[in-house]
This record gives sequence, C-alpha cells and structure tokens, in this order.
Amino acid sequence: MTRMDVNRAAEMEVFARVVDLGGFTAAARACGLTPSGVSKLITRLETRLGTRLLHRSTRRLSLTPEGQAFHARAVRILGEMEEAEREASAGAAPRGHLRVNSNVPFGMRYLIPLVPEFLATHPGVTLDLVLSDAVVDLMEERADVAIRTGPLRDSSLMIRKLGSTRMVVVASPAYLEQHGTPRHPGDLARHKGIGWTFPRTIGGWP
Repeated sequence: MTRMDVNRAAEMEVFARVVDLGGFTAAARACGLTPSGVSKLITRLETRLGTRLLHRSTRRLSLTPEGQAFHARAVRILGEMEEAEREASAGAAPRGHLRVNSNVPFGMRYLIPLVPEFLATHPGVTLDLVLSDAVVDLMEERADVAIRTGPLRDSSLMIRKLGSTRMVVVASPAYLEQHGTPRHPGDLARHKGIGWTFPRTIGGWP
C-alpha cells in the first residue's frame, strides 16, 4: 500500500478522537463510524507504522510512549490543517474595493436598492458606485464594472447582456395641442425637443 492509498489525515483524526474521548465507542459516535470500524482503523494505522500506539484492556486505553508522541504531533497537524482551510475559505470570499459605473436611470432604479443587501452579504467589499450619463473612458475612471446602453465600442472589454430596453418619444398634451402631433419620425425635425447635451453611445433619432 502506497502513501497515496492511505487517508492519513483521517487516520490521525480518528486516532486523536480515540485518545481525547477515551475509547473506541465515543470516537465512533463522533466520527460517524462503528466501534469495530474504529478498532480496525487503529490496528491498520499501527501496522502501517510498525509500532503499537495504544495499550488495550477491558477497562481502559492508555498510550504507549510512541502513541504519546504520535498523538501530540497528530493534534498539531490537524490544527494546522483546520487553520489552512479557514484561511483558504476566507480568501475565497469577495473582498477589496469594487468600483461600478452606470448610467443614472439604471443605477437609480436597479442598483441603489441592491446596495444594502450586497454590502451585508459581502462585508469584505467596499463599493464605489458612480452614476453618470456621460460617455467616459472606463480605464481612466478605473471602473471594475460598467453598465451601458447600446453597442460596445471597445472590443477589448468583456460584455454580458443584462436586458433590452427601448426609447420612446413623449410629449405633454399641452404641447401637442399647440404644435400638433407628429405622424412620422421625420416630423420630429420640425418640433422642439429636450435631448442630450453630451455625446452618446447610441445613434440619434432617424
């Protein structure tokens, strides 16, 4: 049997439970095994190591000198393994500073309501949410994530479609009564309108 065939960490844990809990039955309950299964595992461990770790009697178990040394080392190794797992798990959780850039309507309606829950779920993250309808250089703005409407100009960016939207023309009843109702998109050129005063990522009206 090679070392790759043996779960040495499991053997150490079961052995440590036997010693700490004072017997095979208690260790079996703690490890979800049968007492005979624990006994066989300890016997296999002793056979592999070539030494006796426990003195067995009908009343109690006691450690041999080799068992005392092995138990002390096993407890230390198991503790280091648990610490390594905790550190790895903590490292897997999102942490750091996240800068999100979005247009104002989407940010106000969809993002801002989600901020409290997001920060509560990810306490290791600090969030910088920038809302602007201006076309900005995302690299200069140091944005980690950006939400935009329209085609992507910079092909080096990775995109994911969030949804679809449409633009509509609206007018007040008073305006239509005074200036008439446009019947065709071309009629808009003869009407007064409120539009964007800065460059956009989408084309203008037909």
